[in-house]
Amino acid sequence: MALLKLDKATIRFGGLVAVNGVNLEVEEGEILALIGPNGAGKSTIFNLITGIYAPTEGKISFKGTNISGRPPYVIAGSGIGRTFQNIRLFSQQTVLDNVLIGAHTRGNWNLSGALLKFLPAVRREEGRLLELAIHCLSKVDLAHRAFDLACNLSYGEQRRLEIARALAIEPALLLLDEPAAGMNPQEKQTLLTMVKNIREAGVTVFLVEHDMKFVMGLSDRIAVLDYGVKIADGRPEEVRSNPAVIEAYLGKGAH
Repeated sequence: MALLKLDKATIRFGGLVAVNGVNLEVEEGEILALIGPNGAGKSTIFNLITGIYAPTEGKISFKGTNISGRPPYVIAGSGIGRTFQNIRLFSQQTVLDNVLIGAHTRGNWNLSGALLKFLPAVRREEGRLLELAIHCLSKVDLAHRAFDLACNLSYGEQRRLEIARALAIEPALLLLDEPAAGMNPQEKQTLLTMVKNIREAGVTVFLVEHDMKFVMGLSDRIAVLDYGVKIADGRPEEVRSNPAVIEAYLGKGAH
């Protein structure tokens, strides 16, 4: 059984069909990339998966459970973490506090415990979450910046901080929306290694990305969208030479 499954997922905004009958599976343990021209519907797919949008038609299943249209906090709690195309950090909070915000979604306490923070059980739980946050920062090589303000990080470091915060919910599936955007070649190579290490640690990765060199060097499998329709799905070498993919990117006659 696939970890994540889209079954004829469709969403309409008025007369615009942004995603049209997409069937897609993400297998546990793989790195899957979703590519396509600008406006193809890639980020919309991520927003459907994470509950920002509800599908007009079709179904989205995670671990065999229908999550279509569930609230984002429920979907995150089920084990799906994500980053965003545009960085969404708490810029005036510390690097550590940004990750702790994610970690607190995994806290084991009730309302009275949250209010009575002096209780030993609550203090132990706070300590556990602090260890989790530091561990997530170490995975993206930011533990040494834990007490810096997020706004003082470089652009590439802010991208990595978003990944650390997403990891703090201890996801089974990590969605990365344009993780390499704005990075220089060295930063991209560092990110590529980090994402592979995250997968080796047991997290399945599903990413949207425009940088084809990055995608080809990282992904086990690639799916391609064009005008909201999936036009290809296969190994990187298969997708690279697919005439429909070449046409979508370069226009008719390119092949």
